[in-house]
Amino acid sequence: MASTVTTERSARPGYGQLLRTKGAWTFLVPGFAARQPFAMLTISIVLLVRHTTGSYGAAGAAAAVTGVSMALFAPYSGRLADRYGQRAVLMPGVVVHAAAGLTLTALALAHAPLWVLFAAAVPTGASVPQVGPMVRARWGARLKGSPLMSTAAAFESVTDELTFVVGPLLATALCTTVTPSAGLVTEAALTLVGGLLFAAQRGTQPPVPPRSEETEDTAHAPVSALRVPGVRVLIVTFLGIGTVFGGMQVSLAAFTESIGEPGLNGVLYGVFAAGNMLSGVVCGAVAWKSSPRRRLMVGYAALALATSALWTVHSVPLLAGLGLLVGMCVAPALITGYTLVEDLVPAGARTEAFTWLTGAVALGQAAAVTVAGQWEDRLWDGAGFLVPMAGTVPALATILALRSLLVARARNRTVARGVGHREPVTVD
Repeated sequence: MASTVTTERSARPGYGQLLRTKGAWTFLVPGFAARQPFAMLTISIVLLVRHTTGSYGAAGAAAAVTGVSMALFAPYSGRLADRYGQRAVLMPGVVVHAAAGLTLTALALAHAPLWVLFAAAVPTGASVPQVGPMVRARWGARLKGSPLMSTAAAFESVTDELTFVVGPLLATALCTTVTPSAGLVTEAALTLVGGLLFAAQRGTQPPVPPRSEETEDTAHAPVSALRVPGVRVLIVTFLGIGTVFGGMQVSLAAFTESIGEPGLNGVLYGVFAAGNMLSGVVCGAVAWKSSPRRRLMVGYAALALATSALWTVHSVPLLAGLGLLVGMCVAPALITGYTLVEDLVPAGARTEAFTWLTGAVALGQAAAVTVAGQWEDRLWDGAGFLVPMAGTVPALATILALRSLLVARARNRTVARGVGHREPVTVD
């Protein structure tokens, strides 16, 4: 084991080196299948509820309830996974989510009142499996501070974006060519099968901390990730990124329908996600000399600038090109944000920290689909494209004003209080 770690530290970080990490493929493959439904959920709800109600506002609101519910419950799920193990949280969670998603589908097809759909959307969102943060936590457990951690963060962001290329395309194709309910039904099935397969990989999950009297003492109690000031700044950062995802989803759907080409929705969103994925590949392949904090500020400034031009574009080619550019600006912010977590948060609270960030994206997405849907219904065609700008510009201001909190200090970089660590270790 010692020789393996030495080799990892001495080799130049890269994807090939990362993917040769022992046991990586045992959780990467089922993890990819298990996180795929996350990219399908929002657009599947929007397309189904829009079909049954005829309103983008109602569709966006239903999707927003799901996103808010997920954002509120995701950190609790992450904390439970840190404390009791990922398998203990996933096994019941995927069953509940599949059942809740199918119930929401049945109620929408039965033309249930909107408040009933909202009630069904709560457990659907609350039970979304947090597979992405769990995979990131498994990388942390396998690499343990290796220089490959930055590469792993990039790899995971690329994987996330690949799901956001495949997921919306698959959901849109199913909803528009098969039946409007096919997206949510497929999402529920993939969640159940993929989640159970991922949970079965017990050998690579982070070790569960011992339940002893010492861990119950205040001095040894687990640190909440939310107590780290830098994490709170990153939450605002990821909220802004969520508004980009949500605003693009609703606004692209409304735009393609307004021009009589609803099938282009998945294509345009896929171009946006492909830009994100491609830039993520590049970010992971570069040996960066600048600090993650500086990269976050520069990348986020570019994202805010690119989203500020979305509302001015009214043709498919220009929208595709600008969407590609916006997507290329998202990945650097996501990757550096997750990389900063490794520096700022003790190991025993990282799954929770990752779920706070994932939940922040979901919350921003939920707010964005609600506002974008209302603006598309009540204002002019394309008004929803203002939402990504409205989310990223204030987030950029927050990053710049509180950038000093994104530098790891000794008290945040010592894992003495993390559960399951035998002795304090300062992470370089």
